[in-house]
Amino acid sequence: MDYQKQYQHYLSLAHEALEHKAAFCFDADSEVGKAACYSLFSGGKRVRAVLCLAVCDMLGGNLQTAADYAAGIEMLHCYSLIHDDLPCMDDDDMRRGKPSCHKAFGEATALLAGDALLTAAFEAISTAPNASIEAVSVLSSAAGAKGMIYGQELDLRFETQRADAAQLETIHANKTGKLIQAAVLLGACAAGALTEDKALLRRYACDIGVVFQIVDDILDVVSTSEVLGKPVGSDEENGKSTFVTLYGLDTSRRMAQEKTKNACDALEGYGEKAWFLRELAVSLANRKQ
Repeated sequence: MDYQKQYQHYLSLAHEALEHKAAFCFDADSEVGKAACYSLFSGGKRVRAVLCLAVCDMLGGNLQTAADYAAGIEMLHCYSLIHDDLPCMDDDDMRRGKPSCHKAFGEATALLAGDALLTAAFEAISTAPNASIEAVSVLSSAAGAKGMIYGQELDLRFETQRADAAQLETIHANKTGKLIQAAVLLGACAAGALTEDKALLRRYACDIGVVFQIVDDILDVVSTSEVLGKPVGSDEENGKSTFVTLYGLDTSRRMAQEKTKNACDALEGYGEKAWFLRELAVSLANRKQ
């Protein structure tokens, strides 16, 4: 079992679905469409897409449906990054080693490109083979005012005041965790998973969602712009509360390892079928970018 080979297989499926859905959703002559595709195909690990496909694969589901769901969640994630980078939000000039969308196309076009990707995400999911209303519900609730957007709202609020442990957990359970949870549950939807499967997978997703954010906070302190492809030190510059500012580097690293173990333990009942998801959890805890 080769983890990197399997990861590349899932990436290939997701990329093919993204190309197909982007061609369907965006006009090649549209500046907004060009801006959307500029950000959508600018690289990245596509962790959410891979999670969706890996969960579906583990449960023996339809990978074509999962690939379209994966395309949808990547489109939605990309919209959030475009909007996050805008001057009225995090005001970041670089994303994945390239000028952020508003720097390349202007603020108005970038704003519309984000809007277009948000809409296209649901078009991608609703036109998938054997698409389900449940899948649309999973993504909409994760991304909306009680999910990712709520997390972004809290993130902005706590730029001007220090968050305590409970508040920090709430911020990132919504801002980062909800989309990761949605990716896992969309894979379960594509496989027609049982309720008990979804409960275990939700546990796994909640833990790796926290790990993802802890490592992001660590890398913002210890990494470089060249490695990450985006500015570092921006959390401190913006006065943000992070796991590092609250707990320090050593404790944050220890928390990431503990959460990773919890995530892997949640999949114990799947035996060797869950090998890839366990390896993915470990890789997220140990990532350098």
